[in-house]
Amino acid sequence: MSNLLIVESENDQYFIEALVARINVHIKIDSPVCLIDEYECLGGISKLENKLNALKSQVLKEGIDKIGIIFDADEAGVEQRTQQIQEKIDLVFGESPELKFSIFILNKDGQGELETLLKAIKSQASPMADCLEAWQACFATKNKALKQKDFDKFWIQVYQRYDCCTNQEQKQAGRKCSNEVSLKNKSIYDYDQDIPELNELKDFLRGLGGCAT
Repeated sequence: MSNLLIVESENDQYFIEALVARINVHIKIDSPVCLIDEYECLGGISKLENKLNALKSQVLKEGIDKIGIIFDADEAGVEQRTQQIQEKIDLVFGESPELKFSIFILNKDGQGELETLLKAIKSQASPMADCLEAWQACFATKNKALKQKDFDKFWIQVYQRYDCCTNQEQKQAGRKCSNEVSLKNKSIYDYDQDIPELNELKDFLRGLGGCAT
């Protein structure tokens, strides 16, 4: 039995790779739907159709029979995002595909995205990033506050670079404080934290993959 996991963005891929290694399961993670910048993933659902179409030949060639899909809830919420993904699956593979599809929506309290979940499992002190709350509140009085999606991304960037990187590392932030390094090679997130959304994601990954050898 062979499996494949589709993720929405490069950051999702780094996070899932770190989590998969942590819980010791074997899952092949395909290239993300959005390849360059997370903001391009605003059209991720529409791009998913192209991704699924491109996978048709790969499924036959590699004998894949289980495909997992992980996307962000964003403001749509878990139920609506799940329905949108299922519609794309039905459109490309038919309503009763021979393949087994599993869907998981990254969220915290039913909404949000990867960065919202990461904020909930950060493991280091975050004085610099936490100051952004006052900054956001100031802008809110002028009706110029960032959307929650953008604020969470900004919070994570500040946390990773200014709370969790040394002054020397900050001089090479592109290499030393990047999303990939922060998610996979640094202990700044608690992947063992006991919160429902993280536990559910682990269960999803265990169901999709077998134990690593």
